[in-house]
Amino acid sequence: MKDAVLKRFLRYVAVDTRSEYESETYPSTLKQLKLAEMLRDELIEIGASQVELDQHGYVTAKIPGNFETNAPTIGFLAHYDTSPDVSDENVKPKIVANYDGQDIILDEAGNYILSPQDFPELLSYKGQTLITTDGNTLLGADDKAGIAEIMTAIEYLLQHPKLKHGPLCIGFTPDEEIGDGTKYFDVAKFGAEIGYTIDESGFGSVNYENFNAASVNIVIKGRNVHPGSAKHKMISALLIGIELNQMLPMFDRPMFTDGYEGFYHLTDFRGSVEEAVLNYLIREHDREKFEQRKILMQQTAEFLKIKYPKAEIHCEITDSYYNMREKIEPVVHIVEKAEQAMRDTDIIPVTIPIRGGTDGARLSFEGLPCPNLFAGYHNAHGRYEYIPLESMEKAVQTIIRLIQLYADEPRPL
Repeated sequence: MKDAVLKRFLRYVAVDTRSEYESETYPSTLKQLKLAEMLRDELIEIGASQVELDQHGYVTAKIPGNFETNAPTIGFLAHYDTSPDVSDENVKPKIVANYDGQDIILDEAGNYILSPQDFPELLSYKGQTLITTDGNTLLGADDKAGIAEIMTAIEYLLQHPKLKHGPLCIGFTPDEEIGDGTKYFDVAKFGAEIGYTIDESGFGSVNYENFNAASVNIVIKGRNVHPGSAKHKMISALLIGIELNQMLPMFDRPMFTDGYEGFYHLTDFRGSVEEAVLNYLIREHDREKFEQRKILMQQTAEFLKIKYPKAEIHCEITDSYYNMREKIEPVVHIVEKAEQAMRDTDIIPVTIPIRGGTDGARLSFEGLPCPNLFAGYHNAHGRYEYIPLESMEKAVQTIIRLIQLYADEPRPL
């Protein structure tokens, strides 16, 4: 099982599937479809039924139950795109066997070092096998690890028909990293009654709370005049943008927050004296506080319009997704079932809020309650990303055990 999940993972991360925010296509980058085609073919090869790759890039399949049962149809989902933040072109994973707890030099020049001093959780994996980047790209474990784990678990079940299981649905999605993973996903056609995304960092985590999320696009148009004769004439869009950012609460930024604390995250700031563009992410677990954050952002822009009447300031705020907790709590037994599966495989489950988003959030609001289980990676979206192989193996075991629990105790009534 460990060798199988590793081989799959290394094969998947070799494919460039970086998504793109400002694309007008779906998937946002057509190169993602190369991996989608591979996944479709692999599902057919391992014996899945009704395998499909549709026009939106969704890869779906069904695994019929192998005994007569009233067990619910369970969906397992993961996304195959990677973050736009860092390149995943020509990923060259490094395998560090029997990790000794010391610094890991990622690149040949020694510019990027994965160190317990910066990432103390590394010490939890001493003696295990780590898969890291080579310092030049991200790794892509978010969420190709989740795909490899689901595939390996399903293959194991199909190779061991004596293991009872109810009906299963498999779904792999593009563009999760840019908030569009389920934009065209047909929940009814997918056919699952409950679902689990395998897309969380760390080891043993199970999540059913996530941020409420919005994206903000601010365009500032100034006036450029030769600096030698600019007095009382020049209007610097760049400086207005800087002022706007400074007006937002300084400590409500990602690097100063954790747990349930929300933030404003400036993801992009570009332009010139003539025009500047700022893009933000707004994140908050509490819905009322989320709405207050959006109001403050809008009021900040409105204040600067008054202060600089000759500048043009446009602020557009778009909701991305909401906290799935309200949709999961009425069926919290699906979380409890996942926690039991972890305990049965010698994992202590850790229930924490997701400080990010997941396809499961949108799916939950579309009628498919879908908590999020660990895939095992750390430091996603960057050059310091890594994943312990043993965590991947445990994720596979958790999926298999979870399926068995539903087969043994079909459905709470």
